[in-house]
Amino acid sequence: MVHFVGAGPGAVDLITVRGQKLIASADVILYAGSLVNPELLSGAKPGCDCLNTATMTLEEVVARMARAEAEGQTTVRLHTGDPSIYGAIREQMDRLDALGIAYDVTPGVSSFCASAAAIPAEFTLPGQSQTVIITRMAGRTPVPEKERMSALAAHRASMAIFLSAGLLEELTAELVEGGYSPDDPAAIVYKASWPDQKVLRCTVGTLAETARQAGAARTAMILVGGFLDGGCERSLLYDPGFTHMFRKGTAPDAD
Repeated sequence: MVHFVGAGPGAVDLITVRGQKLIASADVILYAGSLVNPELLSGAKPGCDCLNTATMTLEEVVARMARAEAEGQTTVRLHTGDPSIYGAIREQMDRLDALGIAYDVTPGVSSFCASAAAIPAEFTLPGQSQTVIITRMAGRTPVPEKERMSALAAHRASMAIFLSAGLLEELTAELVEGGYSPDDPAAIVYKASWPDQKVLRCTVGTLAETARQAGAARTAMILVGGFLDGGCERSLLYDPGFTHMFRKGTAPDAD
């Protein structure tokens, strides 16, 4: 059996209890060494074969999984954050399907959630934004034309931008093309939840310079949107005049 496990954003205690138990029971752990906190491996049992996949190809990773399966062993494939977001797990699952190897997925805390917590901020604010756009800039890996940053920026929803810390001048240009002002709020969260985490508040127009001054050239989440200002309308959920299935409101039309 192969278990895809989300390691969380970095802090050792932000992995799920299920993920921690799977690590402790694994015979083989294949982990994304450039991103996953190596301290998580201290929970592996003696004799567990822990392999850093940073230098491995997809074929080599799957071959090691297949070998473990043939030997009746349990494999944990440890991905950073939540494996369903930029985890490249679909291609692994497709190959496991072709080999008839069973697998499951344990979700993890994504770095976009850890970044909001570091601010701290809420992505979905009444009257401000009820949508979160999770995306990335086109680089060596392209994005579909209809998902260009400028097209997504036109919605002016809350944005969490992955894998783009090295493209901030280009990112700013696309955000402004899409309708953001250079003065609109932005933030760079470097290594969210790690001991050396940095929260850098800035604007759309100062993203690149802020990152240069702080040395945040990689492993950083870019947040953009009005939610970073903090102001919002009051939520109806806890408004005394609002009726819902658990509480009768005081407003005249509450019935």
